[in-house]
Amino acid sequence: MSPATLTIDLGAIAHNTAVMKRVAGDAKLMCVVKANAYNHGAQRVIPVMDAAGADAFGVATFAEAAQIRPLTDKPVLAWIWQPGEEIPAGIEVGVPGMEHLRWLLEQGEKRPVYLIVDTGLNRSGIDEEDWAEAFDLAAGSELDVRGLMSHFACADEPDNPHNRVQRDTFQRAIDLARAHGLEVPVNHLANSPGTLTGPENAFGMVRPGIALYGLDPVEGTGAGADLQPAMTWSAGITAVKRISKGEGASYSLTWTAPEDGWTAIVPVGYADGLPRAWQDHIEVTIGGNRYPQVGRVCMDQFIVWLGPDHTGINVGDEAIIFGEGGMSAAELARRVGTIHYEVVCRPGGRVVREFVDKQESHEATV
Repeated sequence: MSPATLTIDLGAIAHNTAVMKRVAGDAKLMCVVKANAYNHGAQRVIPVMDAAGADAFGVATFAEAAQIRPLTDKPVLAWIWQPGEEIPAGIEVGVPGMEHLRWLLEQGEKRPVYLIVDTGLNRSGIDEEDWAEAFDLAAGSELDVRGLMSHFACADEPDNPHNRVQRDTFQRAIDLARAHGLEVPVNHLANSPGTLTGPENAFGMVRPGIALYGLDPVEGTGAGADLQPAMTWSAGITAVKRISKGEGASYSLTWTAPEDGWTAIVPVGYADGLPRAWQDHIEVTIGGNRYPQVGRVCMDQFIVWLGPDHTGINVGDEAIIFGEGGMSAAELARRVGTIHYEVVCRPGGRVVREFVDKQESHEATV
């Protein structure tokens, strides 16, 4: 057993998948489940998404693709790889550069692929000056080119003019591919914010990630209002202790008690994915009330200041770091100067996932 728990609500995952399927309209829904389904547990999450409307699944690496291939009969696409890697059987391959395309052609195998075109993110993708050559090479090969794909740079800023530039560039790539003999029947550009902020971003498929886990990628617009966060990080208190005014606590005694009072010890530290850099920004929720974390975050635990009265707070009580009943992942992200994508990916180490489905009232732990 671990004193720290990630509770994943599979009912929320199903709900969010259905929301994104509805928002996608006539476009197909590719659920992005890279990084172990954004740290939510791919083995349990993927069958739920599959049943709730997913048409396909997307991951970053071939290793991830090999792990999830047995979990679904739907297509699985991977797009971060190097020429020479062994490609798992039964997956679709995103082609991120000319070197990758030429290597695939040398293999002489009939393989389903999506050509990745750079439309302005300037990360991976085939540059526009190479599009004609790439499309000619692919059209004359054994490759089964199922479409083109790209990625928005600023979709979480719906009014940013670069979004329109990228849409127009992507359409230009599709038109050119077809002029060079490729059918490219299913094309996708939209991530979570792109999917939520406009049907003009959909093309033939959408590729959301973070929204499936209930986190709003365009906060302040209301676009993600129907989403339900699926992750709660909590731990059972291991000690409740007296402390006198002026006494210090934790390494280097960087915090001192402002008055006589009480502290609680939460058994989560940087070995469990809670960085030292987050110290002094965390508030945990115990019994419906918030309490500040104080002093240094340690490898295995941190300290919470309860104030002068600890009535009703005992060893074993749940302290919520973020999630249902506590601060949201988005609020914690703002406090520590990051994004909620990173916050939900942080918990690890000795943290144990507990899966619940509040709609079905059952649970399991792995």
